[in-house]
Amino acid sequence: MLVFPSSIDLSTRTLRFLTGQLTARRREIGTRWRRLPAARQALLALAHLRCGGTYAQLAAGFGIGIATVFRYIREAVDILAILAPSLAEAMKSIRAKAFVILDGTLLPIDRIAADTPFYSGKHKRHGMNVQVLTDPFGRLLWASPVLPGSTHDLTAARQHGIIESLAEAGLTCWADKAYQGAGGTVRVPFRGRRLKRWKRRHNTTQAKIRCLGEQAMAALKGWRLLRKLRCSINRITDVVKAVLVVHHHASA
Repeated sequence: MLVFPSSIDLSTRTLRFLTGQLTARRREIGTRWRRLPAARQALLALAHLRCGGTYAQLAAGFGIGIATVFRYIREAVDILAILAPSLAEAMKSIRAKAFVILDGTLLPIDRIAADTPFYSGKHKRHGMNVQVLTDPFGRLLWASPVLPGSTHDLTAARQHGIIESLAEAGLTCWADKAYQGAGGTVRVPFRGRRLKRWKRRHNTTQAKIRCLGEQAMAALKGWRLLRKLRCSINRITDVVKAVLVVHHHASA
């Protein structure tokens, strides 16, 4: 296999953060020797998350076995996932915002046609539904655990307790038509073709606000691994949490 040098568009600060977490983990379990030092393991995990490199590609690039790559990446993802905030923890900082933007997206997966629960009729493909909260400047605040792609956005938001948490905080939330009927503090566009002028103005203003949420979606999909997930569906929530933690440290 041919090997060539490449780059990752992340700062050394992000690498140092993950290296510190891995070093602490090795000290905790009493690791004496590994094929890669903590810094190289951190680089390996970031290359997988950010660039979507396969285990075979990474094994060749780092000069280790595929099974070792799998174990090292799994360990790094597990460590990062533990650091991800829950919705209750995230709400402590979200309460200080003027408003938030709620949106859902589909993370594509390599499922077959028979896997009906994972097929999204809206996107016409298999995937996992994830709900995202964004601040007024389009910065990613929180991402939910994943649900099968056939789950409606409103159902997912209610199941995660997002609507209830926002209502308890009295925080205004802007969302698209998929959240029609959410109630509480969630504001959605008016539906219909022949709307009164003030309703059309409302929809236009709201669309300008909600478009900021697309920046967070773009930031999330900037992690190429999330563009086509090939791992077990039971691991996807941890992967999303790991990406969220690294993203926050990279953009801080």
